[in-house]
Amino acid sequence: MRIVASAAAALAAVALTAGAQPGPERPLTALPYSPSLDTTIMNRSADPCDDLFEYACGNWEKVNPMPPEETYWSVYIKLSTQIERYLWGILEEDSAAGPTRAPNVQKIGDYFAACMNVEAIEHAGASPLKADLERIAALSSKHELAALIGDLHTRTHGSGVLFASGVEQDTRDATRVIASIDSGGLGLPDRDYYLRRDAHSVQIRAQYVEHIARMFALLGEAETAAQRDAATVMRIELALARPTLTMVQRRDPERVYHRTTAAALSEIAPAFNWSEYFAHSGLTPVPWVNLSEPRFTRELNARLVHERLADIKVYLRWALIAASAPYLSANFVQEDFRFMHATLLGQKIDRPRWQKCVRWVDRDLGEALGQEFVARVFPPTAKAATVRMTQQIEAAMQRRIRELKWMSPATREQALKKLAAISNKIGYPQRWRDYSTLSIAGADFFGNVTRAASFESHRQAAKIGAPVDREEWDMTPATVDAYFDPQLNMINFPAAVLLPPLFDPRMDDAPNYGNTGGTIGHELTHAFDDRGRQYDGAGNLRDWWTGSDAKAFEQRAQCIRDQYSQYPIADDLKVDGQLTAGENIADLGGEILGYLAWQEQVHGQTPPSGDGLTPDQRFFVGFAQWACGVERPERARLDAVVDPHAPQRYRVNGVVVNMPEFARAFHCRADQALVKPESKICRIW
Repeated sequence: MRIVASAAAALAAVALTAGAQPGPERPLTALPYSPSLDTTIMNRSADPCDDLFEYACGNWEKVNPMPPEETYWSVYIKLSTQIERYLWGILEEDSAAGPTRAPNVQKIGDYFAACMNVEAIEHAGASPLKADLERIAALSSKHELAALIGDLHTRTHGSGVLFASGVEQDTRDATRVIASIDSGGLGLPDRDYYLRRDAHSVQIRAQYVEHIARMFALLGEAETAAQRDAATVMRIELALARPTLTMVQRRDPERVYHRTTAAALSEIAPAFNWSEYFAHSGLTPVPWVNLSEPRFTRELNARLVHERLADIKVYLRWALIAASAPYLSANFVQEDFRFMHATLLGQKIDRPRWQKCVRWVDRDLGEALGQEFVARVFPPTAKAATVRMTQQIEAAMQRRIRELKWMSPATREQALKKLAAISNKIGYPQRWRDYSTLSIAGADFFGNVTRAASFESHRQAAKIGAPVDREEWDMTPATVDAYFDPQLNMINFPAAVLLPPLFDPRMDDAPNYGNTGGTIGHELTHAFDDRGRQYDGAGNLRDWWTGSDAKAFEQRAQCIRDQYSQYPIADDLKVDGQLTAGENIADLGGEILGYLAWQEQVHGQTPPSGDGLTPDQRFFVGFAQWACGVERPERARLDAVVDPHAPQRYRVNGVVVNMPEFARAFHCRADQALVKPESKICRIW
């Protein structure tokens, strides 16, 4: 059995341990070990040729019952929760007062301590909103809106008051960072929630209006006034939803790129004082600003013209409450949970306070916390093993591109250039973020949240006019996820996604390449999915395909779209093959690359069998088990609208049905569900 012995020993020494876990309300002092191929969660009575997901994961829920605070419970979420428990222990240590604490230790410790001080938060009630509510009430003209909204955008996490803004790499000049104005202003998860006419959507909208009214009542409004104001908010948000692009439309980078000038923006929406807004938000619209959705911006202008100032004030009060509720006293937190989590997602109970606080520290000071996490759980040997696997996956992709029969030499040359230009970021940043200008106080939780939001807003705004930072990370080291950035042409794998049971140095190569190899291949394939292929190796939106090759790609991509569009979710809901196309293409391409890299890794060897599985079967079960999980029906409905990923079952079965290697591994018959004739197989890369 081939094992990365040095990495296994190092990981075991620093943070992985078998044995009993602490109780549910205590932090972890070490990360529990779980294998990358777990026979206890398999359902051996199922036929893998009919349903590999059921065969590999059929006992997942029995062995891992979903906690009531979760709406989706999976291998990834379980690992994330274990890591959060481990971070909880770190933060408890760091929150202990001491004059010798390093600056970053002081910040993350004091942030966590202030967040956990529920007595002080209860005592404050809604008072942290007092100054902003008074400022809204004092507005005497619409001309004053720009300064207020500019301030709110910088000080409120996730604020999309009336619209969204930020910075982005110029889609056609990836060396430049420019300001951006985007659609926003909606309290429901997506514009379709406002526009769909089915009974479920109608019911959700009615419950949303009731929720808004209850929030207004918590501010002291009388019942009649609260109901009237809730109806006003719904009317304004509905008007903003109508011109907003769908999520499928936004997958087309051409649809959301409209580079313009500040002067032209003022002509499109003259009712808003853009120069005042940019001054208060810190954004610099010079020389360009990207107006992602011009039609939305025109409707925004119409709302500002036609709505009464009094009604706009009502909307602003709601936007402030909605963004702030999670950080206020229990009455606001409970009402926010009741609708946003229980009603929309089916969550049974709210998360424990410690878990929320860990997540907020990771969000606001993630690289300070990440330094301590990496030092404990991610030794150099673990990084080296992942780097090697990534290089093997890239070599496999190079071979695939060279062997493609449907691609012409001209496009192939450009594809190989793009592949060669991709850079990899593994584990953690080479240069950690500087938080020295962020002030964190041990007795001011709400202030910490707003100061952290302001710090990040101004950090982002400072990128305009500066060289693009190619070393920056968009995820923290403790995040169990990975991503591809088309404009940086980079694949990124945080340390947390490279730990057992996802990458297991104690295990043989087959399940590791099926799991983590497929993940690496997935992110690499995003560079060449239906969206990523539109960017060149420098990160610019540029058509480098011949017409015939683009047509051949689209024919193959449509095969995948059509396949996934047949998969049912609930009632009359099916997977949106258009919305999920990029992830489905990446899932399939990634697993093909993982298989090729594994074959190269074990070439000339005799890979081990085990657990009643041949080496090839271990590869495919290892692949399937990354996706083990269950989802509440309410969450499944929401994901059908907003999630670009297909449900986990189809992310497994939808892949292997297009891999003849799977059918051979399990000796499947031609008439079984996960077997296609060669002429029907969907494959691009």
